[in-house]
Amino acid sequence: MDAPIKLLVINPGSTSTKVSYFEDEKNVYTDSIFHDAPELLKYPTTNDQMPLRKQVVLDFLQSHGMTPAHMDAFVGRGGCAYSQKSGVMEIDSRLTRDTAADLGGSDHPAKLGVMLAYDLGTAYGKPAYTVNPTNVDELCDYARLTGIAGLYRRAQTHVLNQKGIAAIHAGKLGKDYGDLNLIVCHVDGGITATAHRKGRMIDSTEGAGGDGPFTPTRLGSIPVMEVLQYLDQGHTTGEMRAMLSRSGGFVSHFGTSDASKIHAMVEAGDRKAVTVWNAMIYQLCKSIGAMAAVLEGKTDAILLTGGLMRYEDILEGVQARCGWIAPISVYPGECEQEAMAEAVLEVLRGKRKAGRYTGAPVFQGFDWEK
Repeated sequence: MDAPIKLLVINPGSTSTKVSYFEDEKNVYTDSIFHDAPELLKYPTTNDQMPLRKQVVLDFLQSHGMTPAHMDAFVGRGGCAYSQKSGVMEIDSRLTRDTAADLGGSDHPAKLGVMLAYDLGTAYGKPAYTVNPTNVDELCDYARLTGIAGLYRRAQTHVLNQKGIAAIHAGKLGKDYGDLNLIVCHVDGGITATAHRKGRMIDSTEGAGGDGPFTPTRLGSIPVMEVLQYLDQGHTTGEMRAMLSRSGGFVSHFGTSDASKIHAMVEAGDRKAVTVWNAMIYQLCKSIGAMAAVLEGKTDAILLTGGLMRYEDILEGVQARCGWIAPISVYPGECEQEAMAEAVLEVLRGKRKAGRYTGAPVFQGFDWEK
């Protein structure tokens, strides 16, 4: 009997680092370490978190009696390089360099998955891969344009979990992901709402770019005039950038990104906590409504996934405001570890080919600009 393929799957998020050890499809061990915002804000940039996140990975391995040398391949969640196509991609030096440099125009902790996988793969002579990073670009042209010539909205969402959950839901219906129109919402430290039309993400809120609902760590959509006035009051662009993905939302209101603490305050009837929490749900519903318009009302289902879906009042709020759009299904947590492992296993078994990062964005402007 062949020895199982051993994979280490690394998934850094805005409030946690999740690490899994797989033997073939079997998830043998998984640990998720929570990082409260005050801890992460000690680091000036996301890249500065590398030693912290790497130590989490090494501690995970040591706790289970392993070292990186035991692995056949390393898999890291990714994003922040130039936009990419969906699927599995080899992690090489160019992808790692562009990821670290945020050439895609965003700064999200998911990038550290690519950087850590490449670091370990290089050190131990093993291949490294990423799967459906946050910057997969399948946007329709209407979703790209803004009111400023030459300035375009970016594709930046929770691609990995959204596509994984969409495929699971389609399978339950006996259909293919490519047969359905879906609104998929990832609701956790970051929140995104995305319109999936026949297997492609044609529009989405840009969660780490100041778009959509505010979240435990993100500021969400704010009118540009209000931002300018905030800066005129003496606040810096650096502070504003930090609030895009690290110090906005709950962190700004309460000094913590720990949703369990905030929800305990909600249950205790704290007026501020109740208002802020329900405003987050309200803004999520606005984003869902926008994606329903993108799909012209032809929506087969609204799927809610992510860690915050453990709180039933979020479902109740969405059901009250959006239940008329389409049936709502909840998938608490996420399937990211399994989705990454299964995709890479297909590559290692020769069932699919991994792509290579081109160093050029998927979208490079319209014909009339050339």
